This record gives sequence, structure tokens and C-alpha cells, in this order.
Amino acid sequence: MAQIIGSPSRYIQGKGELKNLCTYASNYGSRLFILTSVSGRKRVEPSIQAGMDGTGVETVYESFNGECSMNEINRVMEAAKEAGCDMIAGVGGGKIHDTAKAVAHYMGKAVIIVPTIASTDAPCSALSVIYTDEGVFDRYLFLPASPNAVLVDTDVVSKAPARLLVAGMGDALATYFEARACRQSSAVNCVGGGSTLAAMALARLCYETLLENGVSAALAVTENVCTKAVEHVIEANTYLSGIGFESGGLAGAHAIHNGLTAIEETHAMYHGEKVAFGTLVQLVLENADSEEIEAVVDFCNAVGLPTTLAQLGIKEVKAEQIMEVAELAAAEGDTLGNMPFAVTPEDVYAAIMAADAIGRNYAR
Repeated sequence: MAQIIGSPSRYIQGKGELKNLCTYASNYGSRLFILTSVSGRKRVEPSIQAGMDGTGVETVYESFNGECSMNEINRVMEAAKEAGCDMIAGVGGGKIHDTAKAVAHYMGKAVIIVPTIASTDAPCSALSVIYTDEGVFDRYLFLPASPNAVLVDTDVVSKAPARLLVAGMGDALATYFEARACRQSSAVNCVGGGSTLAAMALARLCYETLLENGVSAALAVTENVCTKAVEHVIEANTYLSGIGFESGGLAGAHAIHNGLTAIEETHAMYHGEKVAFGTLVQLVLENADSEEIEAVVDFCNAVGLPTTLAQLGIKEVKAEQIMEVAELAAAEGDTLGNMPFAVTPEDVYAAIMAADAIGRNYAR
């Protein structure tokens, strides 16, 4: 059965939208639990408070502890219950979003996702990626529905560090290639259905939008300005990638990301930065056309995404560590099983080393 997942009930993107959070939240309840970082609260609270009058919505803030683990999910859930909140908002980055979505799911409450960065495709997805408290990938938590609303203030996102938008491009970069692999293998997507023409169209549009706007957007946000290119990339990172990956499916790139979490040095890298390298590894596994590989490497180099192990923080490459990455990536139940051919840990090890060599060659 072909199936494309529903998008969030509402996707709102535009300049200055943060002040309207409580207005949108009033559709779901009257007491809003806002999960954000300590620094994030300082940035967003003035705008949120400025738009509260007349909405009938009260806000309760809770600081995020930094990792989307089951311990953190349970802690936040208890805090929301004690505060008597009837809806959840995750304001910040991907791990805050995933934690907020999981908390809302377990509590049976509405959830609003408010990205302050565009570094992952987490906002729109019906999925939370669960890690251990130490930051090692644990499992995927598939949710019954996408968030009730996603609110993207492009003024806020464009003022975040440029590296975060670029990391989001790395996450979005994988969308088309993973969807293509899943379609070739007839693998089920993230909601248990088959790929559709619409899913592939979204995934391809995501890739094309990055190629057309990525460099211009990366340069614009270094100046803290929001141009049309920035708006297009924010939509690609957030919406096109989020709906595209769920409807198209995940394959090699994200499995490689999950494997890389076994190496402590990579914990300082953003999710999308590791996924970008994982995309290159997947293309090597596929023995993709050299022109396609070159296009991906050129794009990564142009916007500042890693294409080598050294750029991921792995200064000393140890065979046993890379094999550990390969074994974790190829573990039963991870998405490497969605590739259109059988993949062994030895295959993954070879592809990682070859991808690293390709990256080093193009970097000369």
C-alpha cells in the first residue's frame, strides 16, 4: 500500500511569526508548557510575551537538559503534569523538538513545534530520535501523527549561527537519495507504507532547492539577513525534508549517522553534518555515478559540510572504531536494511574509508 504521511495540521512560516505563538496555541488549550534552553528562553520570551494579550493562554517555561533520552522525556513529562499544562511547545533545535513531541505523545496532548534554527528536519516529522543520556543513538520512536502546528519565524532562524542552517542542509541533502533507495528496494516508509510519486517529488524538490539556493543562503545568514534564498532553504530543511523523508523513507545516510555516534569525537558535530557525510557513504555503497558524487561533494564543500572523517572531528582514524561504526550502522532494525541490496558491516567499513578518501581528494 502506497502511503504519504500527513503534514502538520498547520505549517506557518514568515517574518515575525513568533509573537503569534499564543494565538495559535489558543486553538489547543489555555496553559502552554514551553520546553526550551536557558539561552533560548532569553531570546524568545520577549516576543512570545508581547503577543499573549487577549489570547487567554498562560505560559510555563522549562529548561531542556540537552539530550533527547528517555530519562529526559520522563523528567519533562512530570514537570508538565505538575504545572497542569494542557499543551506542549518545543522551542529551539531538533532534540528539543523530539523531546517535546515524545512528551506530548505520552501525555496525549497537542504539540506545537517552534524552530529557532533550521538545522534538522525534525519539526514536521511524526518521529522522535531517542539517544542515551551520553548521546549515543538508541532507537526511533514513531509517533501516530505529525505535530499539531509548526511555527517558523524566519527572522529568528536567519539570525542563528550560519553553521546551524548549513547543518540543516546536510540533513536535507540525504532526503532525495534515501527516498530513491527506498523506492528501488520497495522498502516501507516511516509510516509503514510504500513510496509515492508525491513523496519522490517532494524529495527531489528538496534537493533541487538546496542546489539552487544553498550557497546564497549560507552567505546571507553570515550577515544575519533573511533573503529569499534563506527562506527557500528554511522551507527545504524544515518542511520539504521533514515530509519527504517520512513519506519516502530512510536508508543509508541516517544509518551511517547513527553509527558515527559511537565515536565520542563526533558528538560535537551536528546531526546534519554527520548525515551529510553519511550521504556520501551511501553513494559510495551504491557505486553512484561519478558526476552525482562530484555534485554532492562540491555542494558540501561550497556550503561547509564535512566530507572527511577529519572534518567530523576524527583526527586519528582507527580501524576498530570505524568497524564499530559500521556494525552499529548495519545493525538489524536500522535503516541500512532499506537499501536495494544486502549490506554487511564490511561493506560499510569499506564505503566509509572510500568516502573519506574521496572527500580528501576533492579538498586538495
